Amino acid sequence: MTITRISRRQFLKTSTIISASLAGPIFFTGCAVNPVTGKKQLMMVSPQQEIGIDREQSPFQFSSDYGITKDPGVNEYISDVGRKLLPNVHRPQMPYSFQCVNATYINAYAFPGGTIAVTRGILLKLNNEAQLAALLGHELGHVNARHSAEQVSKGQLSSLLLAGLSIAASTKSSALGDLTQQLGMLGQGLLLSKYSRDNEREADSLGNEYMVKAGYSSKGFVQLMEMLDSLNKTKPSSAQVLFSTHPMSTERLTAAVQRETGIYQHSKNSYLNGERYMDSLASLRTQKSGIELLQQGENHLGKKEYDKAQKLFIKSLNTLKNDYTAHVLMAKCHLLRKKPEQALAFAEIAKKIYPSEVQGHYIAGIAEKELKKYTMAYKNFDTCDRLLPGNPQMIFYKGYCLDKKGNIKPAATNYMTYLNMTRNQPNEYGRYAYNRLRQWGYAK
Repeated sequence: MTITRISRRQFLKTSTIISASLAGPIFFTGCAVNPVTGKKQLMMVSPQQEIGIDREQSPFQFSSDYGITKDPGVNEYISDVGRKLLPNVHRPQMPYSFQCVNATYINAYAFPGGTIAVTRGILLKLNNEAQLAALLGHELGHVNARHSAEQVSKGQLSSLLLAGLSIAASTKSSALGDLTQQLGMLGQGLLLSKYSRDNEREADSLGNEYMVKAGYSSKGFVQLMEMLDSLNKTKPSSAQVLFSTHPMSTERLTAAVQRETGIYQHSKNSYLNGERYMDSLASLRTQKSGIELLQQGENHLGKKEYDKAQKLFIKSLNTLKNDYTAHVLMAKCHLLRKKPEQALAFAEIAKKIYPSEVQGHYIAGIAEKELKKYTMAYKNFDTCDRLLPGNPQMIFYKGYCLDKKGNIKPAATNYMTYLNMTRNQPNEYGRYAYNRLRQWGYAK
């Protein structure tokens, strides 16, 4: 690669849109027919672009949530329930998928192309299959009503689209040496749509319709709303992201009860499938106490109460001996306590448990960087870049490791690539890279 000299003015002022290529030009003016209402609406994103955005973004969110579960029984069950709802949706042509992710916080989410995920945390809050169908149906409602595309058309997601998902994640750090920010990588919910109350009401109505038509009792939807209403009143830290992206109100519960006793009264004797739910998620439910400890530990980690977090993570590991999330969280905790050697030990175990997931490699790289083991750190960051390409933070760290080893030319190439990827998002990493390029004569 030829390195082109850049000026400080170019560095500060260039604002090229770098993510438009993911699905062709993102913005165009036109009308579309709403697949739910049948009415015309202003829509600036095509279905193909929704799918492109989904494919670009969802892998980063999955990594933020510690990857898709490696329990095939759990994932197949989630997919089976989701597929039962698809004959009734308004956009059957979308490439839907249903996953369980390893995160312990309580949430479910959908990307615009039909990728839907539930966390281990929320699955442990449900008691029957009808509640799960209601949850997946609600997320299908967001996809079918094109709520994310609607937000893009109104300009509410413009920064997400212009900067690209991974770039939004890479510019969270306020300082190069701030470990708290470095370890965030992709914050919980950073890449998720934040729906309006009107969006939530419409998704509720559609989800209730889909699950009843699939043969489930509307009582399951009421039970889901009762659970969410209770969480909203108690406001546990593990549900903060859920309610920041899916605003809850007692009115939603009231509407669900009205539907159950009104238009869906005929479903009162339909399936709840409590036993099937418990049997299918038996392996997950054996982890409940450990996952709840991780939830508490993450809360303390967020408050920078590292000693309390570590004690809870140690307890969780007694139950979750081979749990990827538990080992990554323990590694993060050790790093934040400025114990990179201990952090590296837990990160290496995490890598063995789930070698194709990024965070274990990333935390190992950060620990090795702190230990000045730049060759090994580079290998881990390079693995991250290979497993989940498109995150400019990995490009920066690869350049940084090469820089520290005195390999100026390849370091400069990586720094230049990083600046090209993030030049509409100035940050401390970019300033560091630019200053190094100036010192080496590659920038003026």
